[in-house]
Amino acid sequence: MLLEYFNDISFAFPWFFIGLLVIPVLIYYYITSRNKRSGSIMVSDLSATQLSSFKTILIHLPFFLRVFSIVCITVALARPQTKNDVQQAEGEGVDIVLCIDVSGSMTAQDFQPNRLEAAKAVATDFVNKRQTDRIGIVIFAGESFTQCPLTTDHSVLLAAIENIHNGLLEDGTAIGSGLSTGVDRIRSSKASSKVIILLTDGENNGGLIDPKTAKEIAKAFAIKVYTIGVGTDGYAKQPVQLPTGDIVYQEAKVSIDENLLTEIANETGGKYYRAKDNASLANIYNEIDTLEKSKVEISTITRYTEQFFPFVIAALVFLFLEVLLRYTVFRKFP
Repeated sequence: MLLEYFNDISFAFPWFFIGLLVIPVLIYYYITSRNKRSGSIMVSDLSATQLSSFKTILIHLPFFLRVFSIVCITVALARPQTKNDVQQAEGEGVDIVLCIDVSGSMTAQDFQPNRLEAAKAVATDFVNKRQTDRIGIVIFAGESFTQCPLTTDHSVLLAAIENIHNGLLEDGTAIGSGLSTGVDRIRSSKASSKVIILLTDGENNGGLIDPKTAKEIAKAFAIKVYTIGVGTDGYAKQPVQLPTGDIVYQEAKVSIDENLLTEIANETGGKYYRAKDNASLANIYNEIDTLEKSKVEISTITRYTEQFFPFVIAALVFLFLEVLLRYTVFRKFP
């Protein structure tokens, strides 16, 4: 336990440990001085020398108490300290809004286990990589909703992502509404870079705001939009609930308005991506993570806590016990 305690200790003035060299000198002086004071007598019975009182057993205790006090004083003078490193991030971060489509078609199973769950998984991984950025989450279907405003609290973000599921909003694909809500969440940001990552698997078919109008608003606020089209080529299995409550799977045609998504991305300074499986979707987020790096410097501040006080107390206790024993139990009478 003592060794574990010193694992966390550093010393401000370690050269004071040179003072421990006085201990061998004291031991030598103590042994030689006692030998000089010792003598011999002639006795007829050896039992007379067998003094086993507690005084003879503890006769060296005062000397050892003095040695312990010297050790404690030396350690205290070396100033034992524990340190605590505090990291501070300074620089220019990036504010990012994740706009995620939660329409019924996002339950299609051309991704594992489906498009929406795959999107949530890569969003979670993306958030974990952006330790110094503010991130917000917007979901949309036939309407849009702010799932989480811009924040650096990753526990809140991860919980918000986990709580995303189909059926939260009126069904449909309102790309314009989703994008405009994302713009509204980030437009007043003072960050050096403002980014929206919009993920959808369909064509705009609802909402009160046209996608091209939302694009112009994003351009006006210098917001870069990365767009991602999610879905395989051709058809994909999609669960459909019958009036009886039973779930059946139907083949639904994958229809992504790639022209619109490409236009939004190009005109705002972003890029359009097409994800056809889980691996390609993960690679897209990794590429965006690489493109939108934060300019942040991490500085470390080390705070020290002094730990010499217990050693001073121990030294005083040892000295007090030595004096007490010398002038009471081991007191020499003339």
